[in-house]
Amino acid sequence: MESTGIVRRRTAERMRDTLERLVTERDVWVSTAHPEHGPHQVPLWFLWDGRAVWMCTGATSVTARNVREEPRVRLSLPDTFDVVLLQGEAECFPDQEVPGDAAEAFAGKFGWDPRAEEGSFLYVRVVPRTVRAWRGEPELRGRVIMRDGMWLEQRPSLADAPLSDHDPRLEQ
Repeated sequence: MESTGIVRRRTAERMRDTLERLVTERDVWVSTAHPEHGPHQVPLWFLWDGRAVWMCTGATSVTARNVREEPRVRLSLPDTFDVVLLQGEAECFPDQEVPGDAAEAFAGKFGWDPRAEEGSFLYVRVVPRTVRAWRGEPELRGRVIMRDGMWLEQRPSLADAPLSDHDPRLEQ
């Protein structure tokens, strides 16, 4: 693999950059699997609440069926040069049973409230157990920045960001 002039970031910098992306980005690739039907991957809108990723999908979608059967999931942000992978277990909330603050924050970020739609939706919450982040070959070593649900460096205050798509602390 050829180097592209990337300067290797420290773990704290990777965490800061990862948390900023989790707050500001819109889409995440969700990878699920079913014991009989195999893997499935789909992009979904997501919200980072400071501790977990919240997504929403149709209650009868393949993703919904898979996470009910096998809750282990992998999430990835869409940039293949600035890789962020999260692993955790999905917790499911029918649209009429989702915690109000999460549903309101999701609706506020996207201007869409699945609870008001016809048909049933499922909110999926994933608390990461492992997070990996890297930019190119120079950062492959040390790419794990969270293990067993614990950040490997002192967690920046941004990790406790409020339920919103913009946090002024990102601009400091």
